[in-house]
Amino acid sequence: MTLVFDATPLIYLGKADRLDVLARLDSKLLVPERVYEEVVERGIERGYADARRVNDWVKGGPLERERVEATDRFARLTSETRLSPADTAVLLLADEVDGTAVMDERYGRDIADTEEIDTRGTAFLILSLMKRRELTSDDARETIDAMLDAGWHCSPNLYAKILRTLDSLASE
Repeated sequence: MTLVFDATPLIYLGKADRLDVLARLDSKLLVPERVYEEVVERGIERGYADARRVNDWVKGGPLERERVEATDRFARLTSETRLSPADTAVLLLADEVDGTAVMDERYGRDIADTEEIDTRGTAFLILSLMKRRELTSDDARETIDAMLDAGWHCSPNLYAKILRTLDSLASE
């Protein structure tokens, strides 16, 4: 499986200092050049520590940068939707490599659904690692909580669902 990362999962895993979980995913991990520019280059210019952490994972870790061409479909999605060029690149690269877009924003996931592109969120990745026994229940919860403390948006209903899933997986 190939996972194509949007900015939000990288930023908040970086802020939580938990990018190490990416190395446990049994997948090829891609980040579109536009997302890299947004997260790393602009983040470093602004002095964000998480930007340096993400950069380290791209340079020496499992994340690979990929360029996405501005095709007619790219132009259509950026002009007909509220998707940023970076979000559009994530969806189109995921579609191109028959992979999964990793993004947390509902709007982007709705567009992906319309375009028949598979998506998953950050919480899904964390829960999947726990289900495969790559993370303990405590480690998974600490990761989610650290992301929340860093400003990651998660509705109370989704957080409750995540906790129920953590409890259910822990009891298996």
